[in-house]
Amino acid sequence: MREIHVSKITKQVRDLFISANYVIGPDVLNALRQCQETEPSELGQMVLDQIIKNDCLAADEQMPICQDTGLAVLFVEYGQDVHVVGGNFEQAVEEGVRQAYTEGYLRKSVVSDPLFARTNSGDNTPAVIHVRIVPGENIRFLVTPKG
Repeated sequence: MREIHVSKITKQVRDLFISANYVIGPDVLNALRQCQETEPSELGQMVLDQIIKNDCLAADEQMPICQDTGLAVLFVEYGQDVHVVGGNFEQAVEEGVRQAYTEGYLRKSVVSDPLFARTNSGDNTPAVIHVRIVPGENIRFLVTPKG
């Protein structure tokens, strides 16, 4: 049984959400460049050029790619041989989201009660967390800021 402290979970979630909002994957950037090369219209090429420049500027300046940094959605593969210590898994994830959206200067647009009060939580929590129990002693996160 592997023990993972909640502070590691919080830091990992924080870092992943900041990165996901600041840096586009190299595969996506390459796909945009390929599209630009094959785009027949001048206007389409200009639009793709602006998107590519925006993505590169966001990464260089460490700022969000898009102003709508969206709802924090996580897909988690949680190894059945992992024991989280020092606190609660869900609270650690929520704290990571809170830190990312606060320290990363990301737009906070989530309401804590979408049905009645519709009050902005001020820190983009609660996150949407999908957990799948898998064999092993690791926790794997896929984060998606859904704007």
